[in-house]
Amino acid sequence: MIYLVLSVVFSTSLFVIFKYFNIYKVNTLQAIVVNYLVAFTLGMFSANAFSELATINLQPWFYGAVSLGLLFVSIFFVMAMTAQYNGVSVASIAGKMSVVVPIVFGIILYNESVTVLKVIGILVALIAVYLSSIKEKKSTTKAGLLFPVLLFLGSGVIDTTLKYVETNFVTIDGVDFFSGSLFGFAAFFGIVILIVKQLISREKIEKKSIIAGVILGIPNYYSIVFLIKALQNKNFESSTLFTVNNVGIVIASTLVGLLLFKENFSLKNKIGVVLAILGIILVTIA
Repeated sequence: MIYLVLSVVFSTSLFVIFKYFNIYKVNTLQAIVVNYLVAFTLGMFSANAFSELATINLQPWFYGAVSLGLLFVSIFFVMAMTAQYNGVSVASIAGKMSVVVPIVFGIILYNESVTVLKVIGILVALIAVYLSSIKEKKSTTKAGLLFPVLLFLGSGVIDTTLKYVETNFVTIDGVDFFSGSLFGFAAFFGIVILIVKQLISREKIEKKSIIAGVILGIPNYYSIVFLIKALQNKNFESSTLFTVNNVGIVIASTLVGLLLFKENFSLKNKIGVVLAILGIILVTIA
């Protein structure tokens, strides 16, 4: 349970950091690339595996790490496009609602239990995520559903792939090496994209973006490590864990927005937080 709590805490801190990115006008792409490099370095140090880098292609999880690294970068850009064309609230809802994807795959692939209480709890949790994220202000943008759908599916595929690779290929003592490696691949793909963008737009590398990337990389790394460690707990089914994790992040993010950034919450948002707590209780009991 402690790993799940830590995963929620570190994941929530990412939203806080991204909020400050906007306040201080940080170049997000540059910071993201640096963040992946920091996370990669942390993973290698934690696993004491710099001497084993040449063996990455021999690891059973190699292709999974490459795929996840590419997905991390790709879905980040989809998230940016969703926020740009559909609005931040839509991007938030699409990303968090993706919890339904690993839940469904957990039931199909791993024959996880399906009880009335669990189904009710999951449905309540999904409604809670939506109500907690939705904003009263109506958007005048008439963007299509392409980017939100891609974000929904992509975020769900990341969680599902992470669970599959962890279950079948990652040993308990190999979490740090695996986590560091997938961040390394994310950094590689991010650098390629950054180089291409530099050649096109000639953007200057900003010192504050490098600092911001270092600050982001530490909690980003541990959010993944603790999620993987939580997934290795056989007392939690993945459908239950992903529901509790995502809804926990919604609750924590809501409280942070209220207390730290003095954000205003509508009646729907408040109802969503209450339902989120109810959903966690139902799923945990089930």
